[in-house]
Order: sequence, then structure tokens, then C-alpha cells
Amino acid sequence: MDKEFVITEDGSHTIYLPEMDEHYHSTHGAIQESLHIYINQGLLQVAKQEISILEIGFGTGLNAYLTYAYSENKKLKINYFSIEKFPLGEADYLKLNYPQNIFPEYSAVFEKIHRYEWNKIVDISPEFSLQKIHADLLSFEFNQLPQFDLVYYDAFAPGKQPEMWTEEIIQKVSSCVKKDGVLVTYCAKGSVRRAFSAAGFQMERIPGPTGKKEILRGKKTI
Repeated sequence: MDKEFVITEDGSHTIYLPEMDEHYHSTHGAIQESLHIYINQGLLQVAKQEISILEIGFGTGLNAYLTYAYSENKKLKINYFSIEKFPLGEADYLKLNYPQNIFPEYSAVFEKIHRYEWNKIVDISPEFSLQKIHADLLSFEFNQLPQFDLVYYDAFAPGKQPEMWTEEIIQKVSSCVKKDGVLVTYCAKGSVRRAFSAAGFQMERIPGPTGKKEILRGKKTI
């Protein structure tokens, strides 16, 4: 797909896909959106020193980059897995300006998380391991994954890719989440909340980042 690089309101990039009429991040601020949803309302809500994370949609690598920075700063051990069907090429990810806007001391790590081999666990630091899985979520065999403490559900919106938000897919994701595990997503649609509830999560609507009224967070109860 053709890609357009857009500067969002907080100065950080997002990518716009004209064919889908979809942005990877909020135009109100890519970094502020990811910090609010996935770090503040996700990572920092898990009271453990070692956390296994599953991300649905690696995208620009922003969530992984921010999680790495927080693992270093908070002395957390992170085992990070991410599933992505359409990885960005080098010409695309080198244009992204996240390290210039936040945690510039880890700028080399941002490139590393993109350059490292797919489908292989790599140790980015003693505290942070990464496995990027190049796969189609719809046909992926979830039984090959470990159990997770936290899920970042960051697929494209249901209106653009409804197949990524079906009850069947959400049930598969739920199957690899530990009891009391946490899930966060930017999507607050009622149908999505109900699908996660049916998959064993106690869901709540919480305030969203700038430009978005609400997001969803859930806790696995079974």
C-alpha cells in the first residue's frame, strides 16, 4: 500500500494509508496516545517485576519502543511478543521521528527493534526480549505462544478491518492470557467490549487520550 507520513499534534509521526483511509495512530498525537493507552493504562497497571506482553499489530514499533524505555527506567523484565502481517520496510521506519521526540537516549534501540530478525526471540537488553512474529492473525496458531500478563490490542479499527475483531479471533487471543491478565485497546465500540467480555474479560471503559473520549481495559477473570 502507498503510505503518507503525517506529523501529529504532539510532533510525532503517524502513517496514513490512503487505500484504507486509515492512520496507524491518532492525529492528535501518536506518542501521547500510545503512552496513555498502552503504557499508563496497560503496562503500569501490572504489578509484577517480570511481565510477558502480547501486542496485536507491531505497526510502527512505537509501543515496543516505549515499553522498552519503561522497562529500562522502571527496572522491569519484559518478554515482548508482537504479531504483524505487513512489516514496515527500512525506507519507512527510518523516516519515523519517535526517538527525536521521546527517549532520545534509546534512539539506537528503535532501529534495532525493526532490524532484528522476525520469528526469532532476541535479547535487546538483559531486561527486554523481543519476538516479532510475521504472520496473519486470522490463521495464526495461538497454541505456540506462552501465556501473557498483558495484551496491547492495537489492530486497525473494526470499521477498516472487521476480521481482526471477531469473537473467534478475540477468543483465540484470550486463550493465551493468564488469569488476572490485563488487556488494553483504543477501541471502545460496544461490540468489541461484548466480544472481550464473552472471552472472559471483565471490561471497563476508561478515559481516553486527547481527542478520544474512552478506551477499553479488561481483566481476565477465568
